[in-house]
Amino acid sequence: MTLNEWGLILSLAAMAFGIRVLGLVAGSRVQQSRFAPLLGRLPGLIVISLVATSLANQPPQTWIAAAIALGTAALTNNVIWTMIVGVTAYAALSHAAPL
Repeated sequence: MTLNEWGLILSLAAMAFGIRVLGLVAGSRVQQSRFAPLLGRLPGLIVISLVATSLANQPPQTWIAAAIALGTAALTNNVIWTMIVGVTAYAALSHAAPL
């Protein structure tokens, strides 16, 4: 291999190591910051944002099925039942007369 290829390999290795170190430093600083309490809620916020953007241009059947799934989630606090009821509601509403 040439000197340029070795230089590229070494620089990429140094950058990969630097990214990992930067992630460790930034992660420890965020955990000690005033935003630390938000870290526990971050997964739920991400799911909500994904669902909201998915529902943006959907027909009413999808919105109704999502509302039914939300009600199921609130009542049961069980992901499996929420998925089963939500998919069943969507299937039933999709095969029913259009809204």
